[in-house]
Amino acid sequence: MSCIKRTALITGASSGIGRAIARLLLQQGHQVIGLSRDISQFVKPMPGFTAIQVELGNLTTLPAQLEAIKKNFPALDTLILAAGYGQFGMLEQFSYGQIELLFSVNFTSQAFIARALLPLLKRNSHSDVIFMGSEAALKGSRKGAIYCASKFAIRGFAQALREECSKSGVRVCLINPGMVKTEFFEQLDFAPGEDPSNFLLPEEVAQAIDYVLKSSPSMTIDELNLNPLNKVIRFKKPEP
Repeated sequence: MSCIKRTALITGASSGIGRAIARLLLQQGHQVIGLSRDISQFVKPMPGFTAIQVELGNLTTLPAQLEAIKKNFPALDTLILAAGYGQFGMLEQFSYGQIELLFSVNFTSQAFIARALLPLLKRNSHSDVIFMGSEAALKGSRKGAIYCASKFAIRGFAQALREECSKSGVRVCLINPGMVKTEFFEQLDFAPGEDPSNFLLPEEVAQAIDYVLKSSPSMTIDELNLNPLNKVIRFKKPEP
């Protein structure tokens, strides 16, 4: 297992999976740059942690923010792109703006981040780019046309980028979790079942990230699929 100290950029670091990853890496003594749309959720300073407020859905301002990050953190060697959100429904229920925003957050912004920071990572002898996919990247589902498409895009992007980086020291990995018990489901009309076997915990996904980062530099882990033992979907009752 590799124990090198990392300088890691994590998107979606204020909640859910991103927050669990950031917490684990900080506990291990790594430096973490946490991107979030609302940094007020970081209520107290943490050694080794830098919070940066970024709206991933605003593709106009994102390139300049990424250039500043590249300038301010030249030791950056790890990207963990965990930000994203879910919206589900029949295709005709989506406005054009909703389609554009979901793709901007779930795919295009991540391509922007990789594009901006990959030259920096390639200067290192060993770097990692880890994308947070989904079980939705593996199979289309009813009422998931747009969400699944955004995750399919991430999967194809990761596969192609892995080939492009194969001669460098940059490894590219995709993590595809099933349902994880996070705030992701708060605005949705369904959630995982209530039994602990029906969902993953953010900390369990963070452990998978830790495994990838600590693996031998000469080995690439292309893709990891993570699922709860028993997949159960619970549909919420509408508010009266």
